[in-house]
Amino acid sequence: MKKRSFRLTKLGILVFALACALVFVSGASVLAADVKEVKIGNILPLSGPSASVGLQNQWAIELATDKINKAGGIKALGGAKLINVFTDSKGDPNVGATAAEQLINTDKVVLVSGAWNSAVTKPSTQVAERYGIPYVVPVSVNDAITERGFKYTFRIAAKDSWWARDQFRFLDDMKKATKTDLKTIAFVYENGDWGSGMKEQWTKLAAQFGYKIVLDEPYPSTTSDLTPVVMKIKAAKPDVLLLTSNAADAILLTNTMATYKVKAKAIIGTGGGHADPSFRKTTGKNCENMFDVVEWETDLDRPQIPALNKEFKDLHKIDLAGESVDAFASVYVIADALERAKSTDPKKLRDALAATNLCGGKGKLGIDILSYDCVTFDEHGQNKNAGIVLVQFRDVNGTMERVTVWPVARKGIKPVFPMP
Repeated sequence: MKKRSFRLTKLGILVFALACALVFVSGASVLAADVKEVKIGNILPLSGPSASVGLQNQWAIELATDKINKAGGIKALGGAKLINVFTDSKGDPNVGATAAEQLINTDKVVLVSGAWNSAVTKPSTQVAERYGIPYVVPVSVNDAITERGFKYTFRIAAKDSWWARDQFRFLDDMKKATKTDLKTIAFVYENGDWGSGMKEQWTKLAAQFGYKIVLDEPYPSTTSDLTPVVMKIKAAKPDVLLLTSNAADAILLTNTMATYKVKAKAIIGTGGGHADPSFRKTTGKNCENMFDVVEWETDLDRPQIPALNKEFKDLHKIDLAGESVDAFASVYVIADALERAKSTDPKKLRDALAATNLCGGKGKLGIDILSYDCVTFDEHGQNKNAGIVLVQFRDVNGTMERVTVWPVARKGIKPVFPMP
């Protein structure tokens, strides 16, 4: 009797386990069908020195989200709509880390996106990694962000070593094309993780390309007076000046250099403040013939750019910029991963992001506007295909424009090199 009782007990356990499994599968299907919205947490600098760029990123995310929702939402989740929750990091790492905690634990987001400032992205991705929540980085370029062994962090933008690499490749091409002698170089940069990371890359490349470093000058981006920095640049007399700045300090530095008639054969920004539309509007002729390295520009040969840029400009009175385009594209990357995961489960969503191979064409607006064809992440979560272009500030029919000059120049345009 005991033996038979034991067999019945085993059978009962098996039946119970199968019933539970069926209930779980059925329940999961119901849950997937019942998803009405997918909450995405966004950490951006909506106040402080980077507020202008942060706000443009928010606008781009909202525009992409609106387009996806109007096109039917996440179809694999029954048409669930994307809902954005925005938090202001103020450009402060501690505030950003706290924001990540709140988005995950209080707002119950399924994914976090952000945070523009590398110094904020580092700790906030660490929080997401600890909770096992996917984190998509549209733009934060410090190399270390995707080099810490994290499994839940994915970056759309190129990392700073690629930005620096292409600044030096451009200089090398210009040296050869124009037979310009370039021997000395100066680094001037905001003293956060972004600027410090760029400086590290510049230092390595300066040695590789045979430059003598005549100035290495960090500064706080909140400063209201950059005259001492400008006087150091003037005294150093570099052939090449490389800059990493937020919007307010990029404007202040450029206008102060113009006041003191500081010149170089090439002055090259690193996106950020130099890519902000307010920069050329506020500096005017003072920025003429300066260069900037970015991932994207409005004059790239992509047929969908003009219409999208017009739509954005009609809404916000400014052009799209490289950083805001990465933010726009990131929403499409997230939506694509949700479609393939068919779930908001963080692990399934993480695995779908890791397997991303999202290419343009067939109406994939978010990808068709990029300077490259596909978003694909490597084993570290870095987009392998992120591209770089060099632009020059040029007076075109009385308007200061950002004109692509490298690696492929806008039709009918040649770089002015060296700068007059």
